[in-house]
Amino acid sequence: MSIIDILADEKIKQGMKDGAFDDLPGRGKPQKFEDLSSVPEDLRAGYHMLKNAGYLPEELQVKKEIVSLTDLIRCCTDEDERIRLNGELKIKKLRFNQLVEKRSIQKTRTYRKYRDRIFNKFHM
Repeated sequence: MSIIDILADEKIKQGMKDGAFDDLPGRGKPQKFEDLSSVPEDLRAGYHMLKNAGYLPEELQVKKEIVSLTDLIRCCTDEDERIRLNGELKIKKLRFNQLVEKRSIQKTRTYRKYRDRIFNKFHM
């Protein structure tokens, strides 16, 4: 162990002794861990930070927009507006397909593994 590890361990032990961790939210409840096993180890911290910051990869952002447009079309009563929204939807679907093709996501094991989860989450 390095000196930093030892100092950190001592601070944690002192904090536990002083009760500094007694009032933390979620105390006594199981922790929820994310499965980042498909992400290379050296990129996991970066992916986790981006996720916590609310960043979505462009293809998922476009997919969310597709879902929103689909819902709008379903609720739309004005025919001219529906035609305009359908045009936007076609453009978004093209963009999504381009992104998927560009990144060759469909060829990865991770994409195949989580494809159904993504579509189910966005009701597609």
